[in-house]
Amino acid sequence: MMPPSLNVPLSCQEVTEDEVLDASCLLDVLRMYRWQISSFEEQDAHELFHVITSSLEDERDRQPRVTHLFDVHSLEQQSEVTPRHVTCHTRGSPHPTSNHWKSQHPFHGRLTSNMVCKHCEHQSPVRFDTFDSLSLSIPAATWGHPLTLDHCLHHFISSESVRDVVCDNCTKIEAKGALTGEKVEHQRTTFVKQLKLGKLPQCLCIHLQRLSWSSHGTPLKRHEHVQFNEFLMMDFYKYRLLGHKPSQHGPKASENLESALELQDTQSAQKPGLSQPGAPKTQIFMNGACSTSLLPTLSSPMAFSLPVAPDYSSSTYLFRLMAVVVHHGDMHSGHFVTYRRSPPSAKNPLSTSNQWLWISDDTVRKASLQEVLSSSAYLLFYERVLSRVQQQGREYRAEE
Repeated sequence: MMPPSLNVPLSCQEVTEDEVLDASCLLDVLRMYRWQISSFEEQDAHELFHVITSSLEDERDRQPRVTHLFDVHSLEQQSEVTPRHVTCHTRGSPHPTSNHWKSQHPFHGRLTSNMVCKHCEHQSPVRFDTFDSLSLSIPAATWGHPLTLDHCLHHFISSESVRDVVCDNCTKIEAKGALTGEKVEHQRTTFVKQLKLGKLPQCLCIHLQRLSWSSHGTPLKRHEHVQFNEFLMMDFYKYRLLGHKPSQHGPKASENLESALELQDTQSAQKPGLSQPGAPKTQIFMNGACSTSLLPTLSSPMAFSLPVAPDYSSSTYLFRLMAVVVHHGDMHSGHFVTYRRSPPSAKNPLSTSNQWLWISDDTVRKASLQEVLSSSAYLLFYERVLSRVQQQGREYRAEE
């Protein structure tokens, strides 16, 4: 039997304002997808997120035996076919599924993996991998220095050395200098690997890994507070093709930050003692509160000025915080609570509310933005928005 569509329990179309949303119907559908979900055992919120997204992906790609309900409108537009015109039969779907059902997954993005040989500086073809959440490890904390979301993001994309990799270009160079008929072995060298974001999704889920292991092999929970902001700029972490110039609306602050990080990485490579990723020299200014105690650590003089307050107006890849999932407890047991924005009003459904809600099971209360930003986040959900410069550009093009 085909599992029922996840669209019904996720859309909440049958729930009125006075009713409590019951997730049991969603769990029943997931169990029919053969997921083992017990109502009497604690489940991880990040794992449940992947279960839902993968099930939605399977449901979207599945070819139904009958036309999906989303295709009712297309059925009405089909011309009537008399039996004498039918010459063959198919066991596939009689009509193509609609664009709504085959729309782009809102959480799907693409990571780029770039490999460069340290010996001949040859770059391998860029590899693209799909993701529906970014799982970020939390770097080691430095006494007196706050951890920010930028520290985690920069640690995620920081370059790493991969040894004993076959380099085709080095092998070709070696073959050219070899004698005729002499067999040349594959040349193995060290490559530098770096991750970037090739395509950013409309909805960005960030998972902060709070699981660590002690020297004795026992699991421990990381309780450090990672500073994050209501708005998130992702321009620096976006992959750009070689020779590609940023648009005229590109973020100047992010370009300055990128130059500073490149300078910092160069200095770190020359001085092993400065190899800690995400050092606060340049990372404290974008996505996380700036600590005045760190300002004297900035190298001077610098060829450019770094803004203490982030300039979101010119960001090309700007995201707004929509929800935060917090885990209370240890590695063996605990409880998840959620901060989320209040739903928009019926009069203006496209608006974004500034009111936050704290949700724990069936208990809901109002919360302030400061309380949200002070929480020890486990999952962060951001939604992409247009910056002021992009909105002005769209309005200008509309007037033309």
